[in-house]
Amino acid sequence: MANKTKAQIEKEIAEVEAIKNQLQEEKRQADGLPSTQDSAQGAIIREAQKLATQIVRERDALEQKTTTGKIYSRFDVGNDVISNRKEKVTAGIWSNGTGEISTFHTASAQTSSNAGRYYWDVYNSSSVAVGSSVQFAIAYGHKQGSGSIITNEDFPTKAIYTQYKNLLLAPGDNTFTFDNKVDEEHILAINFQRARLKEKLDPGNWELVLSGSGISTTGGNITKLIDNSGTGDATINDGQRVYSVVSGTIAGGELTTDDDGVTGGYGLVYPDLGIIILNPGRLKERGITPTGTVTASNTNNQYNAMLYTAISGAAAYNSSYGFAARNEEEVTSTFYYVRVKNADYNFSNNPTFSTGSLGALRHPTMIKDPKSYITTVGLYNDRQELLATAKLSKPLIKSFDREALIKVKLDF
Repeated sequence: MANKTKAQIEKEIAEVEAIKNQLQEEKRQADGLPSTQDSAQGAIIREAQKLATQIVRERDALEQKTTTGKIYSRFDVGNDVISNRKEKVTAGIWSNGTGEISTFHTASAQTSSNAGRYYWDVYNSSSVAVGSSVQFAIAYGHKQGSGSIITNEDFPTKAIYTQYKNLLLAPGDNTFTFDNKVDEEHILAINFQRARLKEKLDPGNWELVLSGSGISTTGGNITKLIDNSGTGDATINDGQRVYSVVSGTIAGGELTTDDDGVTGGYGLVYPDLGIIILNPGRLKERGITPTGTVTASNTNNQYNAMLYTAISGAAAYNSSYGFAARNEEEVTSTFYYVRVKNADYNFSNNPTFSTGSLGALRHPTMIKDPKSYITTVGLYNDRQELLATAKLSKPLIKSFDREALIKVKLDF
């Protein structure tokens, strides 16, 4: 007989062990006992149940010990805290949260300065009046620099066009194209003041009214502009939403046909950046920009003043023709449910609550029936450091026969 190798011997031993284990399992089954594996799993489950029961008992005992006179209550994260709730909130974009302004002012110190060759700030009242502040800015840009006089070795209108091109257009795109498929080498820009914008301009909730020449006295052309967010999806350009500027009103929606027989081509709006780009070529057809040569080389055409006159002139003609707009932001909230049980927080450390060195209740009627008033909820971390406070609209009476559920909303 040939000698067996070590591997063969180990294999035979393993086979014998397997047969032995199988016979043991068959015997346990014949005796009505669970398998060895099931028995082990059962033991683990039983131990886990015992541990869970012990934890619950210890927690209940701790709560019972600290019910009366306790200062803090720990939140049950699973039942008392709801986090990461998101909500879109809109508000008027102008000062004091108003949704429309109909008075417009500029600062002569700025418009007559070198900065005025680039952009004009527009205020809600006289720039020197108390409470006056910048609402938005307007600017005119030309790809070649026409419409401006060279300043510091640069044409202001070219600087403006280049700035907005770099900010708004995709890499490699050097010219603004509006929804009438026409490339335009000049633009008019409206920039909402950044602090008023919050996160973004609310699409579908802005309306700009522009006047044609002579509007303040004779009622020339009126052009009401909105975006087309109500009828179409946004175009995504370099990660930013873009809508077309169309004629219409917030209340009535987009006009299917303009009164001059031409549709669209008014401009583009970038709600995430708070910028409206208008097409001077289309506005020329509405009598808003000059009907002759729109630009001239090395000439200060003051198109900032032209756009300002178109906006303020419409409101001067009719006070209902103001500039309406709203901002939009996404607010993330966490809700904390403060559950005050009947035996909780019925006493106070207010000096008027007790008297004497032993802290006896000041009012005999409160013996065995104390009452307190909840006015504030404090949120603390594990080091008992106060992080936030929530004030109730009015004091809430608390006694042994009263319970309360206070919902605290934390926005950020």
